[in-house]
Amino acid sequence: MDTQQDVIAVLVTDHREVEQMFAKLEQMKGGISEQAKTVAEQVVIELVRHSVAEEEYLYPAVREHVPGGDKIADHEIAEHAEAEETMKRLEGLEPRDADFWPTTELLMSQIRHHLQEEEGDLFPRLRQACPPEQLIELGNKVQRAKKLAPTRPHPAAPDTPPANKLLAPGAALVDRVRDVLTGRGRP
Repeated sequence: MDTQQDVIAVLVTDHREVEQMFAKLEQMKGGISEQAKTVAEQVVIELVRHSVAEEEYLYPAVREHVPGGDKIADHEIAEHAEAEETMKRLEGLEPRDADFWPTTELLMSQIRHHLQEEEGDLFPRLRQACPPEQLIELGNKVQRAKKLAPTRPHPAAPDTPPANKLLAPGAALVDRVRDVLTGRGRP
C-alpha cells in the first residue's frame, strides 16, 4: 500500500538526506578527489529540486494559511536566493580550486540555518494552521514537483507562482539533458 506523507514529512525527509550528503562532504574536507565534486553536485541537484518544490507549493500555502505568512514566505525565498547564488558559484568550482571548500562550507551553513528555521518555526506554524488533508495534498504536489524540477541553480529565474511554475519545466528539461551528457552528479 502506498502511504501518503504530508508536506512536512516529505520536506523533513529531504532535509535529513541533505544532512547525510553534508556529512559525506565534511569527511572529505580539504581533499581534491573527484568524489568530492560528485557529492557537491548531488547536494546542489537535491537542493535545487527541493527549493523549487517549496517555492511552487509550500510558500504559497504558508502565505494562505499562516498568520504573517507573507513575511515568512518572503524571508524563506530570500534565503533560497542567497543559497542559489552560492550553489551557482560552487557549480563552477573543482575541489582543487581554492574557493571550493570555503564555498561548500558557506552553502552548508546557509542551508543548515534555513532548515533550522523551517523545522523550528515554519513547519509547526503550518501544521497548526493548515488542515491535515491539505498537508497531504501538498506533500503529493511537492513530490511530483521535485521529479519535474530543474537540477541546476538558476538565480535569475522567477521564484514565485505563476511564473516559476511556467518556466521550471523548460529549465528542468535543459538541465537534465546537460546532466546526462556531462555525467553530472553520478558516481
